[in-house]
Amino acid sequence: MRAVEALVLLVLQFLSLTAALDNGLARTPPMGWMQWQRFRCNLNCKDDPDNCISERLFMQIADAMASNGYRDAGYQYVSIDDCWMLPERGPDGRLQPDPARFPSGIKALADYIHSKGLRLGIYADMGLHTCKLYPGSKFYLQTDAETFASWGVDMLKLDCCWAGGLEDLETGYQVMEFFLNQSTRVTNRPILYACSWPACSGSQTKYKLVAQHCNMWRNFVDIRDDWSYVYNTIDFYGNNTYGFREVAGPGNWNDPDELSIGNFGLSEDQERAHFGMWCMMASPMFMSNDVRHIRKSSQQLLLNKNLIAINQDPLGIQAYRLSKSSNGMETWIKPMSGSRYAIAALLSNDYGSPVWFTSTLADLGLNATAGYRITEAFENQFMGKYLPSDTLRLLVNPTGIQIVVAETIQQ
Repeated sequence: MRAVEALVLLVLQFLSLTAALDNGLARTPPMGWMQWQRFRCNLNCKDDPDNCISERLFMQIADAMASNGYRDAGYQYVSIDDCWMLPERGPDGRLQPDPARFPSGIKALADYIHSKGLRLGIYADMGLHTCKLYPGSKFYLQTDAETFASWGVDMLKLDCCWAGGLEDLETGYQVMEFFLNQSTRVTNRPILYACSWPACSGSQTKYKLVAQHCNMWRNFVDIRDDWSYVYNTIDFYGNNTYGFREVAGPGNWNDPDELSIGNFGLSEDQERAHFGMWCMMASPMFMSNDVRHIRKSSQQLLLNKNLIAINQDPLGIQAYRLSKSSNGMETWIKPMSGSRYAIAALLSNDYGSPVWFTSTLADLGLNATAGYRITEAFENQFMGKYLPSDTLRLLVNPTGIQIVVAETIQQ
């Protein structure tokens, strides 16, 4: 038996005897910024130095997050995605950052990010190659975990391109989690583990197993700066495809991908719907935009403390879709701490004029006899006291959303 095979078997036997993910992280959905949706794999530093994948970009993003309120609102991570490394590993077998674009190295970049009160994320792939054909981590899981830990990395996004079959996926992601825990016990800096495991295993995903080993996991297609992509993701979550909603909670989160707010393709209402639904769904909140140059309305939305409080509610319950009407009106409910409920009225279609959402609280499942205090969430405007028999009316714009919070009145 080859040494690597023996090591894998030994690790899996150990995992079967111990509790798995135990890094104490992500007790509420993680928040931060991620490269991919906005900056992709831009390597043209000669003609586009401010936007290419380089230490300069990540340092400037960190500066903007620290100075423009994002860090203080809870956005903690600045995360590198694909295309940061050289096409070949070094003589010691370790991944190497491209020295032309990361001349100071990842350790120095991590130190800079930390000096801003933020945390650094990095990208690798569980397969033979990354999605853009840079070196993958297959057969190098321990080496890469130790390398990332030595650099002071705080988060690993582990993709699944070129990963092989289902057995390889399940084994590889579990083994990397083991090595991350081993490595960070030495550095005393736990690493948030973001997996793409379900995105590649699809209907065969064992979500309870995923939740034992990952802090967050991608389970649908890459999002784009386009309403159809945003809504298709919401609909996938509304259908609770493969039953993944039940495993979400403190330490473990379904990840519908990045927040494409402040870019080019979404209207103001669509941005509100995008952000509002990610908050309702207890989703990780990773912006992928240019926070150095962003519309004021988009910035205010991303910093909306009332919506963020819904996302960060300590119960960590993922909203469920109560109804979906033929006119595109949807009703979503999120139970929250303090006997509260977030209620979202989402109008998915772009047909014509605004549509009234109307429902009694009883029809929404809110039956407390003393009633509820209702507050509009975006502006934090108190709407009044409602009994279960009272009708809630909300005017919703096409491809828009309204969200209220209902607080139970204690008798």
